[in-house]
Amino acid sequence: MATTTLTGGPFSRSQFESLLKRRLFYTEAFEIYRTSPNFKGDNRGLFDYGPPGCALLANIVNEWRKHFVIEENMLEIDTTAITPEAVLKTSGHVDKFADWMCKDPIKGEYLRADHLVESVLETRLAHHRSAVADSKQKNDKLDDATAKEYEEILAKIDNYDGPELGQLIKGFDIRNPNGNGEVQDPIAFNLMFKSTIGPSAASPIYLRPETAQGQFLNFRKLLDFCQGAMPFASACIGKSYRNEISPRSGLLRVREFLMAEIEHFVDPEGNKNHERFHEVAAIELPFLDKDTQLSGKTTVDTMSIGKAVETKLVDNETLGYFLARVYLFLLKIGADWSKIRFRQHLANEMAHYACDCWDAELLTSYGWIECVGCADRSAYDLSVHSKATGTPLVVKEARSEPLEITEWQATLEKKLVGPRFKKDAKKIEAAVASLGQDALGSLAAELADKAVITVPTEELANGNTSVDLSLEICSIKRVTRVENTREYTPNVIEPSFGIGRILYSVLEHVHWHREKDAARQVLSLPVLVAPTKVLVAPLSSNANFKPVVKTLAGRLRALGIANNVDSSGVTIGKKYARNDELGTPLGITVDFDTLNDGSITLRERDSTTQVRASQDDILEAIKSIVAGTETWDQISSRLPIFAGQSQDEE
Repeated sequence: MATTTLTGGPFSRSQFESLLKRRLFYTEAFEIYRTSPNFKGDNRGLFDYGPPGCALLANIVNEWRKHFVIEENMLEIDTTAITPEAVLKTSGHVDKFADWMCKDPIKGEYLRADHLVESVLETRLAHHRSAVADSKQKNDKLDDATAKEYEEILAKIDNYDGPELGQLIKGFDIRNPNGNGEVQDPIAFNLMFKSTIGPSAASPIYLRPETAQGQFLNFRKLLDFCQGAMPFASACIGKSYRNEISPRSGLLRVREFLMAEIEHFVDPEGNKNHERFHEVAAIELPFLDKDTQLSGKTTVDTMSIGKAVETKLVDNETLGYFLARVYLFLLKIGADWSKIRFRQHLANEMAHYACDCWDAELLTSYGWIECVGCADRSAYDLSVHSKATGTPLVVKEARSEPLEITEWQATLEKKLVGPRFKKDAKKIEAAVASLGQDALGSLAAELADKAVITVPTEELANGNTSVDLSLEICSIKRVTRVENTREYTPNVIEPSFGIGRILYSVLEHVHWHREKDAARQVLSLPVLVAPTKVLVAPLSSNANFKPVVKTLAGRLRALGIANNVDSSGVTIGKKYARNDELGTPLGITVDFDTLNDGSITLRERDSTTQVRASQDDILEAIKSIVAGTETWDQISSRLPIFAGQSQDEE
């Protein structure tokens, strides 16, 4: 998929990724072992961040904390990555957290089925479009109906399950691009890393695939911490692990990654309204809804989040509120508004716990990439963990007025149940306790008529999955009770952020090169997330500059402003070019006039314009820009423009 640079020019992924690796934003983990004859492991999907990458990552996380945790008064916790199997069995991950995988038996390669179909069909369409543009290329030209069918499949690729993907692979003769070999039928592959804990290796564990479960298991303690006040939100930032089938696309599909997740607990009886929704209601968001995708299109419809919630395109206010807040966060850290969309999940891709879900996707040279998932997880997680542990994960609130409730109630004569059913007694008690009001009403009529009822159960010792209960053992009556306390299981709205994906996508969005020299690359990172805020550069290696440079760097550190001193022997233009590639937004030059009158210049990265003033004035200007209280335009309008020789041309 063709993408452009920040300034609209053609984007070169090879040039861009070469810059990131050359400037050590990131590097492949264990890279020197790749050429070692003794190394037979698989280090794909594992990356180390270098100094600018670490700083950028930390700054994004810091801004995330300000934007969400502090602004929303969230309760941040840090939970363990090692998770007992029982927890993830209960949550459904052991059985359902899987992708569809197919194997090339000749090459021995494992391929993710949906990505294989997507890649091959996109390649064929690209060749088709090229052939249409060039009438001499006839072999790669598809008929119009086939081309349209490919586009429709790609629009809803996330809605296909394993058997359907298998049919597409066979029907369109889709093969492994690496060698053109046929692939086997897709099978489900669980994405979690499994291990054991303790010297006996008897306790199975997994590395968590998300941070959410630790937040749910701490729900009671968090509720107590905030004095039982609802709604409230928890947050967790930490590493998660997924055993990707075929990790590619650099930082976008990795096996170890940083997540930042929010669990907003809300009363389901309040229609999931949000008290601050009015603050974001007018914000326009680009939506790609499920109906549009199922029609085979990818047309985005822009509307206010207020209208989206009103028309039920987005299920509720709390989910809508977070979609808008996510959008504002992405813009703040440098994402291009024209390369953001919110795509609604289709039925087959919807997580087993979700009732509505939207992904904030960012357009990159790899296509549209899911960076934030916003899901309404209903009451699923708290309910299943409560049932599995016998621990009530509920909210109890005093009612303003007592509530009189009349309902059916089943009672077992326990002194008869135990001796008669022996080992099955607990299963029968649980089966009766789980009966709903409708079922109890029907069974009450049946019991009155026949004096015996049949109740479905788990499999019993005799192999049956139901039991007959007589009137002497079971009674069902209408009872009235007065309830002074309301008890309910909260619903959960979850925004889940892949920080590494956001980092990479933003870097693509802010990348461009100087008009006169394509080799002069620039990363126009916003000052609040830029790894280094200020370059301090002496004009030359003259020894008289050193005390001034040292003093300036010290004063910047005292202000808490990250800076870099470049005292190398290269020209001032090359010093700035290096730091433009690192995304450094501001640069101070110390020159011979500094020694005479104490003045220094301040350069802005994107425009390369400069102002000149006293050290105190320049440092105050930098402080204002970093704090966000002034823009460069405001600074350059009140401080003298430096009209000397352009230092970028040296």
